[in-house]
Amino acid sequence: MHGQESPENLPLPPVTPDGAGHPYAVFQNRDFRFYIVARFIASLGQQMLAYAVGWELYARTHSLLTLGLVGLAQMIPMVACTLPAGHVADSFNRKKIILTTTLLMGAASLGLMLISLLQAKVFWIYLCLIVVGVARTFMWPASAAFLPSLVPRHQFTRAVTFNSGTFQLSSIAGPMLGGAVITFASSFFEHPAAAVYALTVLAALVCFTLILLIGRDHKVEKRQPISFKSLAVGFKFVFENKIILGTITLDMFAVLLGGATALLPAYAKDILKTGPGGLGLLSAAMPIGAVVCMFWLAHRPQLQKAGRAMLWSVAIFGLATIAFGFSQWLWFSFVMLAVCGGVDNVSVVVRQTLVQILTPDEKRGRVSAVNSLFIGTSNQLGEFESGTVAYLFGPVIGNTNATGAIISVVSGGIGTILVVLAVAWIWPEIRKYGKLA
Repeated sequence: MHGQESPENLPLPPVTPDGAGHPYAVFQNRDFRFYIVARFIASLGQQMLAYAVGWELYARTHSLLTLGLVGLAQMIPMVACTLPAGHVADSFNRKKIILTTTLLMGAASLGLMLISLLQAKVFWIYLCLIVVGVARTFMWPASAAFLPSLVPRHQFTRAVTFNSGTFQLSSIAGPMLGGAVITFASSFFEHPAAAVYALTVLAALVCFTLILLIGRDHKVEKRQPISFKSLAVGFKFVFENKIILGTITLDMFAVLLGGATALLPAYAKDILKTGPGGLGLLSAAMPIGAVVCMFWLAHRPQLQKAGRAMLWSVAIFGLATIAFGFSQWLWFSFVMLAVCGGVDNVSVVVRQTLVQILTPDEKRGRVSAVNSLFIGTSNQLGEFESGTVAYLFGPVIGNTNATGAIISVVSGGIGTILVVLAVAWIWPEIRKYGKLA
């Protein structure tokens, strides 16, 4: 519960007037340490998997559309399973849900390894990605709702900051490690992506063990029978809370329009003329920016004008996306993507903190599920949108893949800026929102 600590936690330093405490005090919490390390290892495996899937699909098909379909394959289960996932997170043990879904993702990674070794049809890759999408959809609300029970209330914003930063840190190491493994394995194996998938299986098993060691557990006081009314609680709460609705909507459309990550393989090969190492560098740029931002946020007082900070961060995200879209130089592209990652992390911390602190515990699973639906589908649908726009404005009308990619990224950045203006006008409460509680 909020404000309580498990007996094994070490004494915390005095709380500062702004309630934040020492920047790293939250790491004295044993359960939080296990949670963070488990999240890092699992995310590392998933980032390696994402890199390997993109590399293998583009190497086998040389099609932008196949890259876009990766997002669609993971979006479909997200849309189909979000409502029951939220209900499950509020009605069953959240720790056990995390354990089960971790094993399911490990099984999907094992399937991808076999598909790669056997060079089975691309269809089977998408089927495994659908399984990953189902597992993630059930894991996200359970994991997000589980975190507030691991730390006292005054440390929650710090916990969210490090939780987000840890994911981004794994996103730096994941693509680089994935690229290194594929490059190294290419000298010994005909199908090097299989080596990456094998490592993701191992990562899932390690994550499972660490979560199992967490002492804090989630007890359901009153299990609610499944019904449309129960399933819709999360949506009802979000739409009645203008602050949560506005911040989620802002992030959703910004990621939907401004995401360029799906086209990084095409940018690396056709525009920037670099190989797997360059692709790994570009893939790591946004996470590097986010990690730098994590430490900046951790060492400063809590945001005093969180709403305005979020709006400005998304606007800068759009501008940096436009600059990346036009770039012809690898390192300038890297810097622009790093700026995108840094300002995006500000938005993520504000949104995730608000969603959890403004939601009662008995509704956190369902509200977190809605949040993951909005943001997760925008990530996956954004990949599909980027790939489709690039395809339509590229090969379909006689342009090159490079021209299609540039049009897709630049138009998405412009759309992101327009979304910021619209959200600031529709929900003035966001502009006026002050310090995070």
